[in-house]
Amino acid sequence: MLLHYTYLSTPIGHLLLAGQAEQLAYVGLPAADKTMQPPPEWQRQSTILKAAQQQLTEYFAGRRQSFDLLLSPMGTEFQCQVWQQLQQIPYGSVCSYGDIAEAIGRPKACRAVGAANGQNPIPIIIPCHRVIGANGQLTGFSGGLSVKAHLLTLEGVKVDNQSQQALF
Repeated sequence: MLLHYTYLSTPIGHLLLAGQAEQLAYVGLPAADKTMQPPPEWQRQSTILKAAQQQLTEYFAGRRQSFDLLLSPMGTEFQCQVWQQLQQIPYGSVCSYGDIAEAIGRPKACRAVGAANGQNPIPIIIPCHRVIGANGQLTGFSGGLSVKAHLLTLEGVKVDNQSQQALF
């Protein structure tokens, strides 16, 4: 599928946004302070995804707590089920992989939920950063744990940056 892309400057670095027309299919997070590069078949078009750019800008400014965007994440049926459930986690809240597994009716699928969470193509919008370990530890995030901590802190979740743990 041909995707068009653009970049958005944010406090965590340049995000790579990709989609078709106004349907957002991908948000790439910067890795190790380097701007993410799109696949060669994608075409740059700075005039796309204006709603996504605006809403993400508002989110990082602390003026938006939920997103109202057309999303088209590409994944398996199970992944899409997990990603749909992630969107039910309220702003400023966290839950565990086990909580997500329970919510989708697959209580023994914690690891599979973790894998689906890690494959989320639209982080921040589909808030995989709000999922933490059952012990409160911040666990894997495609942008790194410091970015995950930043996003949670932005949302009002208390995080001990030393121990990488959410504080309740």
